Amino acid sequence: MDLSPFRYRDYRLIYTAQFVSLLGTMATYVALPYQMYRLTGSSFSVGLLGLVELVPLLATAFIGGAIADAVDRRRIAIATDVALAAGSGALAIVASTSASASVLYLIAAWMSAVSGLQRPAIESLVPRLVEKHELPAVASLAVVRGSVGMIAGPAIGGVLIASAGLTATYLTDVASYAASLLCLSLIKAMPPPEGSERPSVAAVIEGFTYARSRQELVGTYVVDFVAMVFGMPLALFPALSDRLGGLPVLGLLYAAPAVGALGASLTSRWSPRVQRHGLAVMVAAAVWGLAIVGFGLCTTLWPALVCLAIAGGADAISGIFRMTMWNETIPDALRGRLASIEMVSYMSGPLLGHLEAGAVAAAFGVTASVVSGGILCVIGVLACGIWLPRFVGYDAQKFKGCQVVESPSS
Repeated sequence: MDLSPFRYRDYRLIYTAQFVSLLGTMATYVALPYQMYRLTGSSFSVGLLGLVELVPLLATAFIGGAIADAVDRRRIAIATDVALAAGSGALAIVASTSASASVLYLIAAWMSAVSGLQRPAIESLVPRLVEKHELPAVASLAVVRGSVGMIAGPAIGGVLIASAGLTATYLTDVASYAASLLCLSLIKAMPPPEGSERPSVAAVIEGFTYARSRQELVGTYVVDFVAMVFGMPLALFPALSDRLGGLPVLGLLYAAPAVGALGASLTSRWSPRVQRHGLAVMVAAAVWGLAIVGFGLCTTLWPALVCLAIAGGADAISGIFRMTMWNETIPDALRGRLASIEMVSYMSGPLLGHLEAGAVAAAFGVTASVVSGGILCVIGVLACGIWLPRFVGYDAQKFKGCQVVESPSS
């Protein structure tokens, strides 16, 4: 892999902050659905977490993007980390009581709303820390971080749930935010770009107008959204773990896609040689859908894990090219607002996917839910290719980017 971005101190700090907090977040990501499933015994109730988290995310994401383009992005990251730590602390308290499902839904909504404010700031901050030609390496390193976090985090969560309980699992998440805050506090200030506008409805609309003018950007949002809505079976993992081996299997199911993603990202040095980024995203999303179909047809553990790993590898390849397209072509003054649009597509897809998977499973069974979702994913990706020809034909070599990245300080 290309490790050149690590020569920048601030990039190392924010990379560490994101990695450590991701470990804790993924432990909670396993614990919360597990707690909901044990509390209600219903896959639909677990899937409903997606809808409960989506509404506040939509309410704050675009505001967060406008703020990120007008305020010091580091300060936003620090303030929202504190708020997220408070949410994990609340879950730790609730886990030691006989709280109802409604309380879990409320806390999940709070943390989703805060995430909507945080992610645009962090995503728009990172490209200012490296040289423009290093952005493909940044994308690959981000996938590595996410992959390792999604392997280790669920494993930590599964072990903690089984050995120490839910309270200890959530407190681990609180500790991860504390470490993240330390790293973020050491990063230099990141004032908004020169001439930036105050947050306003007009500023948000400007971001949408720019995104709509770029069909290749629209394609990155829509293809990923379709793949996640129909091909995201995570809400069914608690139920599937009962069929495939019990609680110890739960962490493996969550980690398997990340194992595949890690393998793909660690061997991604070839990716800068690919110029047809849109086509690469489409192919990867279709492979994801086919692998999910295979996963749904598996009746034993190891073939199921292999299919999930293939799906995760395909998602990693898609992510590398999507991030490269965003980082290389979006003006710095619009990064926050465009990051908010990306976040809504990236996060609302899985959240709606949880709801879709839970609802279909309740009506037709778990296997039917997984298989039908994978098939619809492939059909949807092909339809996007027909609808968005400029996305499929995007060639990075020919595109004249308008983004100017300032030289970072080492």
